Amino acid sequence: MARYDRAITVFSPDGHLFQVEYALEAVRKGNAAVGVRGTDTIVLGVEKKSTAKLQDSRTVRKIVNLDDHIALACAGLKADARVLINRARIECQSHRLTVEDPVTVEYITRYIAGLQQKYTQSGGVRPFGLSTLIIGFDPYTGVPSLYQTDPSGTFSAWKANATGRNSNSMREFLEKNYKETSGQETVKLAIRALLEVVESGGKNIEIAVMTKEHGLRQLEEAEIDVIVAEIEAEKAAAEAAKKGPPKET
Repeated sequence: MARYDRAITVFSPDGHLFQVEYALEAVRKGNAAVGVRGTDTIVLGVEKKSTAKLQDSRTVRKIVNLDDHIALACAGLKADARVLINRARIECQSHRLTVEDPVTVEYITRYIAGLQQKYTQSGGVRPFGLSTLIIGFDPYTGVPSLYQTDPSGTFSAWKANATGRNSNSMREFLEKNYKETSGQETVKLAIRALLEVVESGGKNIEIAVMTKEHGLRQLEEAEIDVIVAEIEAEKAAAEAAKKGPPKET
C-alpha cells in the first residue's frame, strides 16, 4: 500500500485512490453536521467546538451563505472549506452577471462537486478534505433542496442527511424518525439528530434555518436552548408514559 498512497493520480492494484480515502477519513474526524429538508423550511445544524475565552465566536461560523437563497455547512478541514466557499460565491456572482438569473441549488452543487473531483485527478495537488451539505430554494419553482458532496466529487440529493463525526449514528436516527415536516418541527428534528452525538445541549450546537421568504437566519444560543429544553421535556414525558402509572400497593 505504501507505494500507492504517495501520488494522487496512481491507482492501487485493487482500484483504490488512497489520498481520496484519507480525505474521507479527515471528514469522518471533522465536526458533525446535519441537514433536514422540510416542506417550507430547510435546516442546517453543526457541532460547535467550545471557543477560547478571549476568541470572538462570530469568526468561527461553520454555516455560510453562498447566495441569497443558498447556504452551505461543511465537515472536515476549515481552511479547505474557506477556499471552496470563496470559489462557489464567485461562481454564484458570475452566473448572475452573465445570465442575469440566480443559480439553482443543483447548479452550484455540480460546480462544487466538479471542483472537488478535479483535485483528485491532477498531479501536484491534493483532494479537498471536506464534505459539504448544501441547501436552498429553487429560484424558479420555490422547491426546497438539500445536497451533499464529498471529497471524491460525488454529489446526491437528500431529504435529510448527516456528515462528519458519528454521521452514521445521526443518519440512522434520521432514517427512523424522518417524516415530512414544516416550520419548527423541522428545526426540532435537526436538533434531535445532533443531540444524538453532541453533549452539553444548545451551547455546542450551531443552527441555521432557511425559508423562502426570509432567507437564512442563524438561531441565537438562547433560542436553541429553549428548543433543547422542549425536546428534553418531550423525551421525559415519553419515558414516563412508557413506564405507565405507578402500581398501587
